[in-house]
Amino acid sequence: MLPKRTLMGPGPSDVYPEVLAAMSRPTIGHLDPAFVEFMDELNQLLRYAFQTQNTVTMPISAPGSAGMECCFVNLLEPGEKVVIASNGVFGGRMLENARRCGANPVVVEFEWGTPVDPGKVEDALKANPDAVALAFVHSETSTGVRSDAEALCKLAQQNDCLSIVDAVTTLGGIELKVDDWGIDAIYSGTQKCLSVPPGLSPVSFNDAAMDKVKSRSTPSQSWFLDLDLLTGYWGPGAKRAYHHTAPINSLYALDEGLRLLKKEGLENAWNRHAANHVKLREGLEAMGLEFYVDAEYRLPQLNAVKVPEGVDEAAVRSFLLNEFNLEIGAGLGPLAGKIWRIGLMGASSSEKHVELCLHGLKAALA
Repeated sequence: MLPKRTLMGPGPSDVYPEVLAAMSRPTIGHLDPAFVEFMDELNQLLRYAFQTQNTVTMPISAPGSAGMECCFVNLLEPGEKVVIASNGVFGGRMLENARRCGANPVVVEFEWGTPVDPGKVEDALKANPDAVALAFVHSETSTGVRSDAEALCKLAQQNDCLSIVDAVTTLGGIELKVDDWGIDAIYSGTQKCLSVPPGLSPVSFNDAAMDKVKSRSTPSQSWFLDLDLLTGYWGPGAKRAYHHTAPINSLYALDEGLRLLKKEGLENAWNRHAANHVKLREGLEAMGLEFYVDAEYRLPQLNAVKVPEGVDEAAVRSFLLNEFNLEIGAGLGPLAGKIWRIGLMGASSSEKHVELCLHGLKAALA
């Protein structure tokens, strides 16, 4: 028997009871006509969450890291140049993906805890006019920083580049408008602000991105993530080509999570995350705790909090887990031991969660 935890780390978040119940529905075949109809409805809900009309919008049958890889292996060919803005762990993972595609990455580094500077990115794009893509993380989970996705995608367009956007911690938590911002390729995850169990990665590609896929001179480096093959299964129409056995019950869960999001309304969900962040911030500051990120760039759904001098951050997390069944996250890389990462994502973004976290931290520090 596993313990029941309250999840307020960087993910996964608490899962809605309705979502857990949806997973228990009877499993049917992945090519069943009823399931094909369900797939179309699910993709419509994903388009709502992404705010896009992209035909190629679907969940990859693997976590967000596979969504990242799907974008890179389909949009980059060996020898092609890509500009990567890196300000945390997941910008670094973009770099690893580009290298494994045989691409030529140009990395623009930023200090952890700061957003991507559009001015420096513009300089890099102008210095590399042959770059085919610009890749960046919208919501950097390792630091709790938000970058200006709209401005960065505009730069990509002005420099004849495709934009590849990591929205794993974004989707359902803060403003995201794929079509209005001109995002070409985007990927996310289910386990954060959607409050669906981990294991799926929603992606969306616009026509410009798909033109790049279709004009490749070499096959995608991944058979499983090849969009030509995936769209044969997930594409519109009653007839679907077998590609893989989809995780039926996990897709039931995603469908339910997206229905809950639509019922609440995107803007209402964004406002809820923002309001609970304010409550958490006020409580933490009353305890003398400080945030790692400047207020202008903070993610309301992922809060990076400085560990006070002389405090054993791991002991605090252990105390919260053992005494309150409450999970918060540690820092990664150069921030290990220096920050806590407190998630207010999806079902974990509520006044009740904020109160529990503040009460637990106060007890731990005492």
